[in-house]
Amino acid sequence: MADFTGRAKYLEIADDFKRRIRDGELPPGEKLPSETELMTAHEVSRTVARQAIARLREDGYAISHQGKGSFVTLPGEPRPTRRSPEFEQITEYLAEVRQDVRRLAERMDQLEELVRKQSQAG
Repeated sequence: MADFTGRAKYLEIADDFKRRIRDGELPPGEKLPSETELMTAHEVSRTVARQAIARLREDGYAISHQGKGSFVTLPGEPRPTRRSPEFEQITEYLAEVRQDVRRLAERMDQLEELVRKQSQAG
């Protein structure tokens, strides 16, 4: 279980990554862990993992590419942008929502199947 330090866990995670990036442990262009990997490594929820990555993006330490993940960058480093950061963020969020909806649909299918089996047995 994660220890409570009085500071939001997503900030702790983001600060740890920022330190590692500044120290050269994580070079620009290196892929950052996925949300799932962060969840497992830090024993946090998807929301906390997502907030940590979002903080890294906001502070200029990460750039995300839909379908590919998040990658290390340095604040102030020029980045090719074809679309506004807001557009990219909305697009990424919509992809996450679609993924969540797919998972919910799969869960609904499982629950409906369970109800069907119980109805047939009873």
